[in-house]
Amino acid sequence: MNPNLNLLQPYPFQRLRELFAGTTPNAAYSAINLSIGEPKHATPQLIKDALVDNLSGLATYPTTLGILSLREAIANWATRRYGIPLLNAETEILPVIGSREALFAIAQVVVDSGKLNSIVISPNPFYQIYEGAAFLAGAQPYFLNTLPENGHAMDFESVPVDVLKRTQLVYVCSPGNPSGKVMSLEQWKTLFELSDKYGFVIAADECYSEIYFDEKNPPLGALQAAHKLGRDYKNLIIFSSLSKRSNVPGMRSGFVAGDASIIAKFLLYRTYHGSAMSPAVQMASIAAWNNEAHVIENRKLYAKKFKAVTPMLTNMLEVEMPDAAFYLWAKSKESDTELAIKLYRDLNITVLPGSYLAREAHGINPGKNFIRMALVASYDECLEAANRIKNYL
Repeated sequence: MNPNLNLLQPYPFQRLRELFAGTTPNAAYSAINLSIGEPKHATPQLIKDALVDNLSGLATYPTTLGILSLREAIANWATRRYGIPLLNAETEILPVIGSREALFAIAQVVVDSGKLNSIVISPNPFYQIYEGAAFLAGAQPYFLNTLPENGHAMDFESVPVDVLKRTQLVYVCSPGNPSGKVMSLEQWKTLFELSDKYGFVIAADECYSEIYFDEKNPPLGALQAAHKLGRDYKNLIIFSSLSKRSNVPGMRSGFVAGDASIIAKFLLYRTYHGSAMSPAVQMASIAAWNNEAHVIENRKLYAKKFKAVTPMLTNMLEVEMPDAAFYLWAKSKESDTELAIKLYRDLNITVLPGSYLAREAHGINPGKNFIRMALVASYDECLEAANRIKNYL
């Protein structure tokens, strides 16, 4: 067996099941699950229709590169969304089976396993795929704590030079999971300059980019930041997904885009890896990327929930509106695991302890005493959960 498998830690939701083992939730309340970031809004009919209308595609093997019309639809969407020059659909875009598998696979491509003590930098708290990808690529994760006092931002300038010299890949997540913070242009400038100096690849996880609350101010994207700074996309690759944007987590559809030389190697890897999107899903994806009306309506649903729920909890927990994404990252005066047990046991509400989303690094676990609440349930359920928590605390 690959010995690096022994380095993998239990997934947060496995730990949550273990935490709740033997605890019976209060049957007087209906169950409300705010722990997992799985979109619950209805899948748009236009996407379902496109999927059904193209089921004949199941009779053919898909290509790893995907059909040109899908890559063109993605390129056009990126230009509309970010105001960047049209991406080259032949060399700068690759469809992927959701951003999760691609975020894992990119480390297997860009990390040189022949170099000892290679580093993959990750935010902390973080999406656990980053850590697993680093370990299985033969690298060591280096965690940058994102704390309230630094605006939940990754302080790249604090990374020691000897670490930067060994860094081959940096994961960033903007809008962030779990904080919902968006990287500024100045933060991108710092990161790009470090990439230029030390040669590492930047993997920008943007799966929450389309969940925001001000239609006039969408979150800044990595390709957009590069364009604004007069750069090309050298050593930069972004990861985007339809799961949150279009409420199709089960369709497994996303894309990577950026540095053409990395895309070429990624395509080679994926050709062997066997990651090709179903033809029917490709056609449904085209329908999704070409339509923005359903995305605007989706954002309205989230905005309504956050506007109602956040003020209800501010006096009970240290919490504020995120810049984007669909999480409330709330700090408690008590242990995050103890609070999670109490909310489950007494209120039948499931939240995720923040410490489960982080690792002990630089002397602290930056998720300690935080809980993550995903406002993915219906408006009524989210309001009910907030009322229960408010009255309880």
